[in-house]
Amino acid sequence: MADDRQQNSRSGPTGSRRRVLAAAALAPVLAGVPVRAGAVSGGAKGRALVEPVMTELADWAGVGKALGRPGDMRRFMYHTGFPRRDLTVFSRGIRVDPALALGTHVSFVRYADHSTLLMGDAVVLERELQGFSDVLHQHGIDQTAIHKHLLAHEPAVWWVHLHAHGHDPVAVARGLRAAIDRTGTPPPEPVTASPPVDLDTAAIDAVLGLKGYADEKIYRCTYVRRETITDGRVILPPGLGATSAASFQPLGGGRAALSGDLAVVAREVQPALMALRRGGLELVELHHHNLTDEPRLLFVHYWAVGDAVRLAKGLRPAVDTTGVVPMPRGVD
Repeated sequence: MADDRQQNSRSGPTGSRRRVLAAAALAPVLAGVPVRAGAVSGGAKGRALVEPVMTELADWAGVGKALGRPGDMRRFMYHTGFPRRDLTVFSRGIRVDPALALGTHVSFVRYADHSTLLMGDAVVLERELQGFSDVLHQHGIDQTAIHKHLLAHEPAVWWVHLHAHGHDPVAVARGLRAAIDRTGTPPPEPVTASPPVDLDTAAIDAVLGLKGYADEKIYRCTYVRRETITDGRVILPPGLGATSAASFQPLGGGRAALSGDLAVVAREVQPALMALRRGGLELVELHHHNLTDEPRLLFVHYWAVGDAVRLAKGLRPAVDTTGVVPMPRGVD
């Protein structure tokens, strides 16, 4: 494996050729095949693009200890959730379940050059935002976006997107834990199996053209971009920083609150916005999540309440304006 992880120092072509090479390198992931560790030549200014490598849960024991709660493996990613079960948030009169839109999530990825990338986003109250940010700065964790994911809601909640890239993931985890400790994020609860979701999930799947999954009380449907996405000189594995997600919170009688976002490139923004409105969905935000991704992605957040299958039918044309495919199983 050490030989496989040696970085190829040869420079290569740039621009569209770079994207072709990167896509070829990671295409097996979209087919469910692990990527061979190594580096792909052709990065900006002759730098090689570095691929993610597979790890095991045991490889992240130090990170898990520093974060103070267990994580799980999602192919290349070591993932940890910090749901804000301490918050009671209402949007448009709907009580928002923590699993719908109130979860801090972070993922760590190991790379062939032995570096580690942290990406995620944190849910913080407005009164927590400045202190949380200060601690991130003290520990070298970047903020790549600060914005909202919900329409008029009480209390005021903000979403902070996080980024760190280096060679000491435990130090990053300690810094992240110190920042989270400045918020009211509660300790972890025992993991239990998700109950059946009180919605016609088969019909939702048929409309959206994928197989969703239960996440606590929420039914979640996820897509990934067709292109390989890079962040600086590293390749992002599918499921990290470039997903389109639709989350349905059952409200009884087949009705649901729908909250989600579409990952779009610039030319897709206007068609996606218009398709969402034609489908009866409300626009929430248009913004970025990252600073150095390529191709440059923006995210359109949306919200709707109504019959769940009808909401899915309203969403599908908007999804079809974007270059996405269903998330490979085992990544979500």
